[in-house]
Amino acid sequence: MSEVEAVASSWTTGTVREIERFGDSYVKLRLEVANRHDHVPGQHYVVRLRAPDGYTAQRSYSVASDPADPLIELMVECLPRGEVSSFLHEVAEVGDELEVRGPIGRWFVWGGTVPSICVAGGSGVVPFVSMMRYARRMGTESALTVVASAQTRVRLPYVEDLEEFGALIALTRENHVDGTGAERVAAHIYPDELAGLSNGVERAYVCGSAGFVSFVGRSLGEAGVRSDVVRVEQFGPTG
Repeated sequence: MSEVEAVASSWTTGTVREIERFGDSYVKLRLEVANRHDHVPGQHYVVRLRAPDGYTAQRSYSVASDPADPLIELMVECLPRGEVSSFLHEVAEVGDELEVRGPIGRWFVWGGTVPSICVAGGSGVVPFVSMMRYARRMGTESALTVVASAQTRVRLPYVEDLEEFGALIALTRENHVDGTGAERVAAHIYPDELAGLSNGVERAYVCGSAGFVSFVGRSLGEAGVRSDVVRVEQFGPTG
């Protein structure tokens, strides 16, 4: 049974209230959504762009904000030739009105109490940031373990939030020093690391590219996590 009641979402307006760009990699948008329904951590919104000739393009983006946040926060990875991500990164400004629909999704959600491990590759951390913020507000941080992987620290969105939460950060092209001063040598996530962190979890969330979620899925299985408690969000370069 899903933890989320079905809500009929329809297209509405999201007004850009804040925007922050991070080099050529990411843009963070904070939207005031008209007729908004509260989201559950893990859900996403669809953003639709419409050209003067009627052509439309739309993409789905996970929500990073806490449900109590008055604005919806999206972190968009800028992909080469991405129709939607390129516009949001290069053109969008504060005050722009976007067509949005959401919140969407009843499977990849966390209600705040089930002991869970979240494993993300790159921009796959975004839905887990919403879970972290929700857990912190509800005082249930101990129910959530987060693991995030990226090539370098600068390529990992929300890296400071992840470090503050105590997430395991696995960088593949440079060493990483955590809050205790311990240094992790550059490498992909070790199956033994996941095994040590997944003891007692009742659910696992995995979000990343096809190759990443396949690798993590196998590693979780080797760690004894049942496949029926693993929930996966996989994405590719659709722009």
